[in-house]
Amino acid sequence: MHTLLQQLAYFAELPGWVVWGSIVLLLLIFGYKGAPLWLWAVAGFAALVGLGTPVWLLMVYVAAAILFNVKPVRRAVLSGPILKLLDALNILPAISETEQTAIDAGTVWVEGEFFTGKPDLKKLNSETYPELTEKEQSFMDGPVEELCAMVSDWEVFQKKDFSKEAWAYMREKRFFGLIIPEEYGGHGFSANAHSAIVSKLASRCGPLATTVMVPNSLGPAELLMHYGTDEQKNHYLPKLASGEEIPCFALTEPNAGSDAGGMQSRGEVFKGEDGKLYLKLNWDKRYITLASISTVIGLAFKMYDSENLLGKGKNPGITAALVPSHLKGVQVNKRHDPLGVPFYNCPTRGKDVVVPVDAIIGGKNGAGNGWRMLMESLAVGRGISLPAQSIGGAKTATRAIGAYTAIRKQFGLNIGKFEGIEEPMARIGGYTYLMDAARGYICGALDKGAKPAVVTAIAKYNFTELGREIANDAMDIMGGAGISRGPRNFIAHSYIAIPIAITVEGANILTRSLMIFGQGAIRSHPYALKEIQALMNKNVKQFDDHFWKHIGHVFQNSIRSLLLSITRGRLASSPVSGPAAKYHRKLAWASASFAFMADIALGSYGGALKMKEKLGGRYADILSWLFLASATLRRFEAEGRQKEDLPYFNWAMQHAFWRIQTAFDELYDEISTPGLSWFFRGPAAFWSRLNRIGKKPSDKTGHKVAQAMQTQGEQRDRVTNGIYIPENRDETIGRFEYTMKLVEESTPVYKKLYKATKAGELTKTHVLKQLEPALEKRIITKEEAEMVQKTEEARFDAILVDEFTLEEYDGGIAPAPPADGLKKPGKDTVIL
Repeated sequence: MHTLLQQLAYFAELPGWVVWGSIVLLLLIFGYKGAPLWLWAVAGFAALVGLGTPVWLLMVYVAAAILFNVKPVRRAVLSGPILKLLDALNILPAISETEQTAIDAGTVWVEGEFFTGKPDLKKLNSETYPELTEKEQSFMDGPVEELCAMVSDWEVFQKKDFSKEAWAYMREKRFFGLIIPEEYGGHGFSANAHSAIVSKLASRCGPLATTVMVPNSLGPAELLMHYGTDEQKNHYLPKLASGEEIPCFALTEPNAGSDAGGMQSRGEVFKGEDGKLYLKLNWDKRYITLASISTVIGLAFKMYDSENLLGKGKNPGITAALVPSHLKGVQVNKRHDPLGVPFYNCPTRGKDVVVPVDAIIGGKNGAGNGWRMLMESLAVGRGISLPAQSIGGAKTATRAIGAYTAIRKQFGLNIGKFEGIEEPMARIGGYTYLMDAARGYICGALDKGAKPAVVTAIAKYNFTELGREIANDAMDIMGGAGISRGPRNFIAHSYIAIPIAITVEGANILTRSLMIFGQGAIRSHPYALKEIQALMNKNVKQFDDHFWKHIGHVFQNSIRSLLLSITRGRLASSPVSGPAAKYHRKLAWASASFAFMADIALGSYGGALKMKEKLGGRYADILSWLFLASATLRRFEAEGRQKEDLPYFNWAMQHAFWRIQTAFDELYDEISTPGLSWFFRGPAAFWSRLNRIGKKPSDKTGHKVAQAMQTQGEQRDRVTNGIYIPENRDETIGRFEYTMKLVEESTPVYKKLYKATKAGELTKTHVLKQLEPALEKRIITKEEAEMVQKTEEARFDAILVDEFTLEEYDGGIAPAPPADGLKKPGKDTVIL
């Protein structure tokens, strides 16, 4: 003690700037590291003694330290009154029963790291990044490849259905039982395999992917596996796996899309003449995929039990049951027409349909548990189905656009050399790399048993939105070839179908503005949910514990955000070396700023935050891109830091941080904080723009991505791995691949002709007209001339669009023109 006092006395004798500098430094270190409150109290006392503080002020300080550090005193004097005040002012948001069910349904995964403001970068970078098993890969290479070959996307759109052979093959190879365990006749595949299969099917035909996807996503099989009785599983699962039973799941209805509380479908419990319990069901559902060809309907409805026959009260709540579609009163004989995309999307209605109560999924015990079942299943399904479809389309666009831009010529150059074309190409390739990274990252978590509802909502929203951008960019690059429908057009149907994916499982407007941050801020925050529950339960002890930790959390993130911003993330340590290290540090910086600003929003708006949807959408953008950036970092490391992937990797990372920066700029401009709005809209906004977390990828980086897309080889194969690539040159992608190979092989010959033209040895004209004089002057060989002729014929064939006779066009089904009936370019043909 004597030694300590001597040291404090010495400290007091130091120059003022040293003393105050030391105090500020200690404050920053403690804040950055998150020192516990008692350590702050000890350090504060030491500083006051060192500064020669009067005894009376030291006594006041000690009293305050006791007040804040001795929990029984703090609860009585501070926490209890604060709890009452917050309750009276309705500062913290109340949680409804359906919201609580949704929150309880999922699990918190890596998104929780970003709300801490101090993400465990090592953990983020060591999450499972799965690969297909030998059995799964065999199924991909065999039945999936074969099914793709059997289906023509153009014919499906013309006939509005698959062939009988395709339906039979799907049943034979148990495509409807991908996730059903082997003991019930299914494949028991992982989430990663399920995703990969849907992705490959989507690269061939969107309606095909949807048809296989739905029975394996939210539907009877998924619900039965987790919540069904043994009797229900044994009866239904083998039939669902074999395709003997075709399922659908009826949730959405005219007055209840995303608002489950508005559901009007009802089921009334009654006792039959035989003394057994039954349900009388009435429903009116819409947008139900496969309903018109279904044999069993998974139905969500509100259950009523006026006589409490089940012992669960008069209003047990939302329930899910299995209803055979052949029963009297069931209507499944109509279809919707979703933008002309021919998958079975249908209404279904039921009037006084009677089923035994054993039809409830889970039996009588499942009554009233339907909403929980649905939320838990959606928490998984959102991360597989729609993201898989989107990445299938993205990889196809990357592959096809890369080939097309290398083939198509304008003004004597391949169009892929134009900077105006490179810009959208970079987005297509960069998004594809990033999306596939997130797909694998999420599937790894799902296969470990996680149900990260916030992350899967991020996936659904961002994959479909980025898919829309990719389709738009691909359409712009293809130009007239993109708008001319026919068997040669690979992009038109994807372009048409994109809005459908945007609306599924809640329109993207809702997903972004309410679900990602609205639920994420409650579910994933380290303290918010615990505080709300303590407040709702009026539990002072729990509230005291979480509230003061939350205060410390906010203070720590304010210091971390400040220091990481000043040092541009250099204070954070990266778990890896090499090209990814700087991005890991930026991730730490962005996370600290996000966590601090999230708490500012919670404190500023309280219960009204859920109504601030535009603000919530900007927070959702930051959280989304934090996650997508971390997934991309994981992919780069998991795949061995491939040098050839650096253009894609750098573009994706730079774009992610630019999107984060853009969202922060908008936040600072719009957030209203009592007494501090001027600070965020003024100094904070100015500093954010001056010291940016990220900027748009450079033109140079985009150029490298575009060039990589146009270069055949292992790198291009890896980025587009897992899609259907037909070898048949009568198929669009196969034709592109064949022609691209010829273009690359003949490039040296074209260079000879170009060099000779520049030197004046050949007249500047179309290349085919140069072949004969070039042969005469021995500039090229006969074999080289034949190669150029062959390349130009293939190039001409590849850029043709479909054309039909009036009879074919008016007749409905327009076949693909025969390959040998196409006009071939001759020596006098001018190819533009």
